[in-house]
Amino acid sequence: MTNRSVSKVACLFWIVAILGAAFAVWLVFFRTEQSHDRPRGTDFQEAALEAGLTWRMRFLSNEQGEHFKINLYDHGSGVAVGDFDGDGHDDIYLVNQLGRNALYRNRGDGTFVDVTDQAGVALGDRICTMATFADYDNSGRQSLFVTSTRGGNVLFKNLGNGKFEDVTRKAGLTHVGHSQACVFFDYDNDGWLDLLVTNTAQWTTDRLDSVSGYYVGKPNLTGAASNPIEHNILYHNNGDGTFTDVTEKAGVRGMGWGSDVLVFDLDDDGYLDFMVIGMFGGTTLYRNNGNGTFTDVTKKVLPVTSWGGMGGQVFDFNNDGKLDLFVVDMHSDMWMGLLFDWPAETLNLIHEGEKKKFKTPAGPQVNLEWDSYSKERQQGCIFGNALFKNRGDGKFEEISDRANLETLWPWGAAVGDFDNDGYEDLFIPSGMGYPFFYWPNYLMMNNHDETFTDRAESAGIEPPARGIYAEQKINNRLATRSSRSAAVADFDGDGRLDLIVNNFNDYPYYFRNHFPQKNYLAFRLQGTKSNRDAIGALVKLYAGKDIMTRLVKPASGYLSQSSKTVHFGLGDRSKIDRLEIRWPSGLRQTIENPSMNQMHHIVEPKQ
Repeated sequence: MTNRSVSKVACLFWIVAILGAAFAVWLVFFRTEQSHDRPRGTDFQEAALEAGLTWRMRFLSNEQGEHFKINLYDHGSGVAVGDFDGDGHDDIYLVNQLGRNALYRNRGDGTFVDVTDQAGVALGDRICTMATFADYDNSGRQSLFVTSTRGGNVLFKNLGNGKFEDVTRKAGLTHVGHSQACVFFDYDNDGWLDLLVTNTAQWTTDRLDSVSGYYVGKPNLTGAASNPIEHNILYHNNGDGTFTDVTEKAGVRGMGWGSDVLVFDLDDDGYLDFMVIGMFGGTTLYRNNGNGTFTDVTKKVLPVTSWGGMGGQVFDFNNDGKLDLFVVDMHSDMWMGLLFDWPAETLNLIHEGEKKKFKTPAGPQVNLEWDSYSKERQQGCIFGNALFKNRGDGKFEEISDRANLETLWPWGAAVGDFDNDGYEDLFIPSGMGYPFFYWPNYLMMNNHDETFTDRAESAGIEPPARGIYAEQKINNRLATRSSRSAAVADFDGDGRLDLIVNNFNDYPYYFRNHFPQKNYLAFRLQGTKSNRDAIGALVKLYAGKDIMTRLVKPASGYLSQSSKTVHFGLGDRSKIDRLEIRWPSGLRQTIENPSMNQMHHIVEPKQ
């Protein structure tokens, strides 16, 4: 072939490549750009800055900015909701990587004031991951626990005067590692909240960045995955302000890479069981034996698990009175655009991956080095989201595709009946951010027929009110916004559930709920013989043929904690038949004809 012919072929090749890339970009952005041409939905209205939430999460620029690395520093930071000052209004704690965390007190009308410094909970000296509020000492006050990446986890005791005290060392919670989720629940029903902390693996180097005070991350997940895993830690609450590590005795060390925990009573025996969602290699479901030990029953109960799960929720999605499980799988999607040249080769993976599961963790193609490492952890896994429908016989059926709950680049899930129609819906924070293209969050509204429909655009969630790009460029390039963690609460007390979302290297979203008003009931439970937070209490509302089930949950959803207030949307119903509460102590309580459209404070009877 002549040089001239070669030149023509090369020219043709580049023309095709450029056209293909342009077409890919157009298709990827088509969904977002379309939404700009339509009137913006108003069911949710983003109002973070107007409400006083001016704090901003900041990432580590040498890890996720100009020198982007594929490691867990891109996994973001959490958000926790809880009433720390006991005034009846849920407050917000936002978690940061670089700089101070933020505690915002709710003024009672859904606007907030920053009280971080007065409270003493800023923790600007470490890379924080997640936080959770809990009354671990049954004092009637919500204390605060924060996990970190190699900076040491922290327990802040609520002193009751707007201030907190660091009691980590006194409590015996001085673990330093690559910690992730933190969940308080009473596994032995002694009335005191115990603590489970999940850890990932040794994915950072021992080189300390002296300027920002963090350990430099490995350059890619393949390298990180070859390092030793770090196990779960289960701490027993001794009832005197201290905790004891009982992990080995309980048999719950796990497989490492734990990202989230779902707590519920699997077999209705009165003891709380839990499921650890794994970032790489599946989920582990532990049944509580009632004697301080647990048994791995994953294969007996679940047909499959998600290979790269991040967050999940326990909720009764079909109102049949049985608790179901939802898990989102981020890591099976993260390979798209990470292992291949963007955008031409990535495009098909993107559109195949949004609504369809892969056969491997890397889609149609596999990174051989990683695949060799992880193959043993792929057995019994699916590579996408999982919705486990409770069959009622001690086992679950996986129906995520049938329910239309397969999504792309999901981090977690927040659950609530956003339109108060009696069925719970899902908000799924999604996207990767810089240096990737924009990908929207999902608002999966329940269709009442065991399916969901994404209404993020029509409801006003998407596109972001301030645009798909952050105000600050990175490396002189536009940087797309992306979300990580989300929590639910009725912050303004109007009977409609709002959303708080912690975004990556960005300001948070605060979505005020403006769905049309419908009837509702809300209950804030207080244990006496049970733990004071009533975590683990099961609440069932009976209205005709419908059974609505809610669980007082600890933290869940991926680096998130929603309000512990139990909320029921009732649609047009003007009354209900009855409400039944099964307290963690085993006591059962029935409430007849509670007053509609208000919050009820229910104290566990002492008999």
